[in-house]
Amino acid sequence: MLFLCQTRTSNGGKAIPEFPPPKRHPYDQWSPDARALDLVGDKWTLLIVRDLAAGPRRFVELQRVLPGISTEQLRSRLNRMVADGLLTRQRYREVPPRVDYELTERAAELMPILGALARWGYDWTWSEPRAGEDVDVGAILRLAPGLLNPPRSARGTVAIAATAKAAQPREYLLHARNGSVRIEEPRDDAQPAAEPDARVSGSHAAWVAALGPDGDRSGLSFEGNRTLAETLLDGISPGKRSKSQAA
Repeated sequence: MLFLCQTRTSNGGKAIPEFPPPKRHPYDQWSPDARALDLVGDKWTLLIVRDLAAGPRRFVELQRVLPGISTEQLRSRLNRMVADGLLTRQRYREVPPRVDYELTERAAELMPILGALARWGYDWTWSEPRAGEDVDVGAILRLAPGLLNPPRSARGTVAIAATAKAAQPREYLLHARNGSVRIEEPRDDAQPAAEPDARVSGSHAAWVAALGPDGDRSGLSFEGNRTLAETLLDGISPGKRSKSQAA
């Protein structure tokens, strides 16, 4: 099946010159799982979907949240995902030029699959950070749309303030409504968000403890509607030791 490369421009600008997408190595098997893996089975593809769950990002922003990927790998993967109809690419006529990548509807529907994969990871692979692993709390929080199925009574916005190593605190907004959750990661140039119903903050070490296998939240500070905040955190964190740890 052929998909058109989805590229948009703003202010009547010319379309971005297209690069031939890299060759894919399909499984050549008439099976729905094989067809799906043809599109998303390559390294980095699902992590790019995860890191665009909070909204559009620029190329350099994706580089920041995917520290293990090279510039050429990221460019190649984004070109392939645009060609496959998983992403749109929009160029703004600014100086310097700005290009945003955003999930299409078909890519956004992968979030429950990522959530199921994360639950399996919590059950069977979770542990304290290993030596050399990049630790970014945002990588876990961006799984929220796939991980969380809160009760319909849980409504409101929870601000998660997390401090990364040697970096300024970043704030993530979890919007709960009608049994689902949407995540928003305000960009540097965004207008201030409305006051949330609850706010949870903590140091880098406190968040590692809270999201680690023991789920120790004693180092976190809660303000506002703590019940709402705890409900959402319950869905994001493992809540118990992993099976691999307990074995």
